[in-house]
Formats: sequence, C-alpha cells, structure tokens
Amino acid sequence: MVDISSTTDGAARPIPQAPMLAIQNLTKTYCSAQEKIAVLRGVCVHVVAGESVALTGESGSGKSTLLHLIAGLDEADGGSIRIDDAEVTALSDRDRAAIRRDRIGLVFQQFNLIPSLTIADNLAFQSRIAGRHDGHWQNELVDRLGLGTLLKRYPEQLSGGQQQRVAIGRALAVRPSLFLADEPTGNLDEATADDVTDIALDLVKRTGCAFLMATHSTRLAAKLDRKVRLSAGRIA
Repeated sequence: MVDISSTTDGAARPIPQAPMLAIQNLTKTYCSAQEKIAVLRGVCVHVVAGESVALTGESGSGKSTLLHLIAGLDEADGGSIRIDDAEVTALSDRDRAAIRRDRIGLVFQQFNLIPSLTIADNLAFQSRIAGRHDGHWQNELVDRLGLGTLLKRYPEQLSGGQQQRVAIGRALAVRPSLFLADEPTGNLDEATADDVTDIALDLVKRTGCAFLMATHSTRLAAKLDRKVRLSAGRIA
C-alpha cells in the first residue's frame, strides 16, 4: 500500500510508506534433547499501516513462532523486529509487555477470553489496562460485531463464532498499530470463518492498523491484500 503524490508535471507518483511492521533476517532455533531445530532461517517481512497480509505455509513451517516473536512472547536468536519506531528485539521483557499491551492486538485460535468476566468487560479489558478505553469506539465495535444482546453474558454462554468476535473486539478496542491473528478461524465452520474474517478486515480498515494473519486456508488468505508463504523457515 502506498501514498500518492504528484511530480512537477502533475503526474501521480507513488510514495512508499514506512512499514508499521519490519522484520529483517529473523532467526529462531529450538533445542530438543537430541538436536537443534531451526524454525526460522532469516525471515524478512514488511507490512504497512492499513495493509492486510496472509501468512501461509504448512503446519510446522514456523507461522506461530513468527507471530509469537513479533508479539514479544518469545525471544529471537538473531535479526530484527521493528513495530513503528520500536525495536522489539532490543527490548526488555517489561518493555515488550508494554508494546504488546499498547500497540498490538492479538487473536489466537483459542479465544482466550476471561471466563469470570462478562462480554462487556472482556471487550474492554485490554483498552482499560492500556489506559486507552474509548466508550464510543467500543460501542461501534459492539454494533459491528453483533454483540449488543450478549454483553451481560459470560464466554461459556456464547458459541465459538461469537467468542471469536469478542476476541477480535477486545484486540481492536485499544486501536492497535498492529493486529496479529494466529489461525483465528481454525475452530470455526467455513461459513462462520468467512464471516469472522470479513468483519476483522472491515474493522482493520476502520482502524488503519497493519494486519498479519497466519492461516492454512487459501480461501481466507485470498481475502487479504497479499500473501507471504513460509516454507522450511524461510519466506518462499
């Protein structure tokens, strides 16, 4: 995605945007009892604000590992992860947690809702912790996600598709710079998966954040702006 300006003769000229997410030469190896397993071998990925990118690849190709590293849930062995002006790979655990709280929206295959909180409180959880709760924006999310009649219920009282909508709303309530989704529709039927993905993409456009979604579904990947494929720890 690019901005458009004009040349001196009035012709349109694209101006490349600085990436919201910039990954350079990222490496990650895990050690088992008998061997070292290189999961990521010099991965490079850029995503600009407002862009949606599908991260595809076979099971075990490193998609989840990459998203966990971006979110600061694990540490890379080498390379660089930059989110806007923050060099994630250079931060302490505490500072990575602050980036995750304030700038990143996370959605996983497992919904990870807090069972003791109502749907309304689940939706507001991250934005309140980040000190960025916006009641008007949450009401917009509730309306777009179709959760208006469910706010006083608890997660166990919702279907899988409804719970994933809540998870998406919670992630976007903070108005993140970067929205990461790791196989977010893996537990949903095809029709519900399509619906959830369409809603997520609409809300991403509304917020203008960068969106990176790991998925094994070619059908869902085709809905996003572009695809990148991980194979044997590298971008194919």
